[in-house]
Amino acid sequence: MKKTDVKTSRILVSVVLSLGLLSGLAMPLQASAQPAVVKGLPDFTELVEQVGPSVVNIRTLEKVRTQNFSSNGMDEETQELFRRFFGVPIPNPGTPRQAPRQGRTPAPEESQPRGVGSGFILTADGFIMTNAHVVDGADEVLVTLTDKREFKAKIIGTDKRSDVAVVKIQATGLPAVKVGDVSRLKVGEWVMAIGSPFGLDNSVTAGIVSAKQRDTGDYLPFIQTDVAINPGNSGGPLINMRGEVVGINSQIYSRSGGFMGISFSIPMDEAMRVSEQLRANGRVTRGRIGVQIEPVTKEIAESIGLGKAQGALINRIEAGAPADKAGLEAGDVIIKIDGKPIEKSSDLPRLVGNTKPGTKSTLTIFRRGATKELSIVIAEMEPEKVAKRSAEPEEKPKATNSVQGLGLVVADLTEAQKSELKIKGGVRVESLQEPALKAGLREGDVILAIGNIEIAQAKDFVAAVAKMDKSKAVSVLFRRGDLTRFALIKPSS
Repeated sequence: MKKTDVKTSRILVSVVLSLGLLSGLAMPLQASAQPAVVKGLPDFTELVEQVGPSVVNIRTLEKVRTQNFSSNGMDEETQELFRRFFGVPIPNPGTPRQAPRQGRTPAPEESQPRGVGSGFILTADGFIMTNAHVVDGADEVLVTLTDKREFKAKIIGTDKRSDVAVVKIQATGLPAVKVGDVSRLKVGEWVMAIGSPFGLDNSVTAGIVSAKQRDTGDYLPFIQTDVAINPGNSGGPLINMRGEVVGINSQIYSRSGGFMGISFSIPMDEAMRVSEQLRANGRVTRGRIGVQIEPVTKEIAESIGLGKAQGALINRIEAGAPADKAGLEAGDVIIKIDGKPIEKSSDLPRLVGNTKPGTKSTLTIFRRGATKELSIVIAEMEPEKVAKRSAEPEEKPKATNSVQGLGLVVADLTEAQKSELKIKGGVRVESLQEPALKAGLREGDVILAIGNIEIAQAKDFVAAVAKMDKSKAVSVLFRRGDLTRFALIKPSS
């Protein structure tokens, strides 16, 4: 090839390359006019279409007695007072007088709305899962499907300890959910919720898993998410990106009553264990060994030679309980049950509770510098109890109001209530307002101590409240069912 030809070829190549570069530069300018495509963010539309029909709205009703009013606007009791004191009934203008009635007709009952929640279809033949607190105390439960069909539901069973309930509607061919494997769920994974926040049916929200095995003081380790959950979402499903239900939306952390970025869901594996028992027996049986435990701190672990903070430290053993018979002692640290490690103290009641009563299990304990294995037979936990209101008028305790301090109205326990709960003293919460509500107390709880002051009766409660520093939060030891817990109440100003 001649030199001139080579030179010409180089010029042509340079021109071609230049044109290519110019066209390459022009392409992004043209593409910038199109919407930018962001990769990595999930599309929930298919999940909503897939799972949405399995989510239901739950409305509960309660029956209340209505007053019988005459045409003059007075109820029968008021008219009876006028008849007794003035000798004649109050006349109704334009109506004839009526002879006094010998008997009184009971006031009619009327169903009134009680609450709104969510649920999801477990089986095609009408079994539905929701939260226990959604249907607890309801006289009537109404279930509405996404196709607007409405059914009266029968409550099959509720379990307050896990906050799981199962109801049944008379229908077939329903779209049941797929249950996912919670062990595959990862922190940071995208999840979605469908429910009826504030009664707004089939609302969809999404977020990520913030934490797993979150211990909130309840019986189950919760899944924590940042999915928007509000009143009415309770009982609805938490759904992974495979369209599987991995949890039941149950609680939120809130100072306002609305969503603040932290929500808690019951793991579906735990919920299914509960629902199977509810469907089979209408109730849940749990194991117990009869110990009172506390966490093992780093300082305690180092001082006793345990190495790391793990296990459940026994601080009290119930006389005659399985733990007593097995030879456990106060000060022992339970580090395993049937080979399963106890990483933190709250693992023990969950693992024991999930063990069938009558099962022979093996406990691995740490005692005075050495490990030891003990055989124990799991007993059955008694059904949850609360101090019931006495039916006898003469036993009805006098309520002592202390709303101004802690937001509590309490009453002395009757001897029957003390005997039922197997306690010597305490006061029953009759009603409550803030700040007791914020601290997590409920009606029916029994307060055993305020600060370091033991409460035997209402007068002790009043004295303790009077002495406390109103500028500081106070610890309250209370009993709920078979569990004794602490709550921290910040007195209102």
